[in-house]
Amino acid sequence: MVQVKQSDMMGGLAKGLRVIEAFTAENPRLSIADAASITGLDRATTRRCLLTLAAHGYCAYDGKFFTVTPRVLRLGTGCLASMPLPRIVQPWLDQLAQRIGQSTSVAILDEGEIVYVARAAQRKVMSIALMPGSRLPAYCTSMGRVMLAALPEDQARELLKTCPLSARTPHTLTNLEAIMAELERARIQGYAAVDQEVEIGLRSIAVPIRNARGVVIAALNTGLSASPEPMGVVVENYLQPLLEVREELAGILS
Repeated sequence: MVQVKQSDMMGGLAKGLRVIEAFTAENPRLSIADAASITGLDRATTRRCLLTLAAHGYCAYDGKFFTVTPRVLRLGTGCLASMPLPRIVQPWLDQLAQRIGQSTSVAILDEGEIVYVARAAQRKVMSIALMPGSRLPAYCTSMGRVMLAALPEDQARELLKTCPLSARTPHTLTNLEAIMAELERARIQGYAAVDQEVEIGLRSIAVPIRNARGVVIAALNTGLSASPEPMGVVVENYLQPLLEVREELAGILS
């Protein structure tokens, strides 16, 4: 992260961005009190930020709740469109999804979260709609774990210490040492498999995507509905197609 002197920063812009980031798939509608609680800003500041966003068309306001409008996509669409990775991987995702009959995705790591940059959906496997720009915690997702595993161990540990390791389901690992053990497992075996840690009924398998220099720049996964089959059988069925696509991409990513 770039180091900037406090005197060179715009506090109002920083607060406005914090308010925008308060809107998530889990919290699509926020009152002023809700947004203030999430951001840690006082109610008066939060109110001004939300009303400013509404005045410029980035939020809709019904008198009590604010919701983001499609206009807010302008803030991220340009960035995604300028990134070569989504354009490169999308054809491979489409082909892989058709081949295995399951949804496939590519994500990058942004501090303690994964950010979806490309996706090919075969069927809905989560209660929330995933699309480019969607975010999920890295610590409990298969793509997050393979990317965290690619970091130096001490760096991954320090990053996880800054994240709220909450139990999204009864299966979610929330103990730091247990998560670090899973990162070591992913580092050794070259993939991560997650069984209903993000959401009940959802399993996923991910492999790291490396560029031509061997540096991990993203992750590729497939997500599927939980079944009575042991997770080992699921890995046997889907890991090889993921690895094949990963190897094809490694030859063309700079």
